[in-house]
Amino acid sequence: MRIAAAAYPLTWFDSFADYEAKITAWVAEAAANGADLLVFPEYAAMELASLGGKAVAADKEAAFREVARHRPASDRLHASLAEMHGIVILGASGPVFDAALHADRPVNRATLYGPTGTLGHQDKAMMTRVEREAWNVAPGHGLTLFETPIGRIGISICYDSEFPLLAHRLAEAGCEILLAPSATRALEGFTRVRVGAMARALENQMIAVHAPLVGPATWCAGMGDYTGRASVYGPPDKGFPPEGILAEGALGQPGWTYADVALSQVAEVRRDG
Repeated sequence: MRIAAAAYPLTWFDSFADYEAKITAWVAEAAANGADLLVFPEYAAMELASLGGKAVAADKEAAFREVARHRPASDRLHASLAEMHGIVILGASGPVFDAALHADRPVNRATLYGPTGTLGHQDKAMMTRVEREAWNVAPGHGLTLFETPIGRIGISICYDSEFPLLAHRLAEAGCEILLAPSATRALEGFTRVRVGAMARALENQMIAVHAPLVGPATWCAGMGDYTGRASVYGPPDKGFPPEGILAEGALGQPGWTYADVALSQVAEVRRDG
């Protein structure tokens, strides 16, 4: 299969049609390049806050609720694109107010879409200090292993990738590909997620896909200037690159990074690595 990891910049939109055009173009580009799995970053959904205007985007709570308001339409768009191109897409994560989990606080949710529709979602489990103390984002509950046409997929959103037991639990359930969308402002934050994702690939003999936010988004409350590079990692073992890096983009450069992966290699390392 071919995996596409996005280094993705946030955009100001004046209409949902503008957002739809951007996502459609990004997906079409990756699909035209043969990608079977597309991964968008953590909190990339925050660009939808622009649809509420400057005052809404500049207010943290109003921005969260504006983004959440557009989640159903965003879900329909991503599901339609996944079906159209016959691919699997991890959409950008963002705030979702789920009354079944928390009465009035959002979770940070990433949704997976496939050729037959929405496959499910994963909520971030481990909150950073900013999420806990400044944003009051609530942790999700439980881990999901997604059975997809291209393999067994798990999701560790940003900080989650730095906690080994989460990925280990997914690996025990059969996970072959771990998706690690992130949003980190400083280079050290990006490095922590990068090292975490690489370590999870090593420990669990799996593929790890790192998709970061890049560039400035200071017009949105709580957001900043983001750094990172999109990368795909594997275990530095039999049949994989010795440094464990299957592909990586340029630091801070928006666009897709592609890697060709055979899950038979994962199975062989697990059998005889």
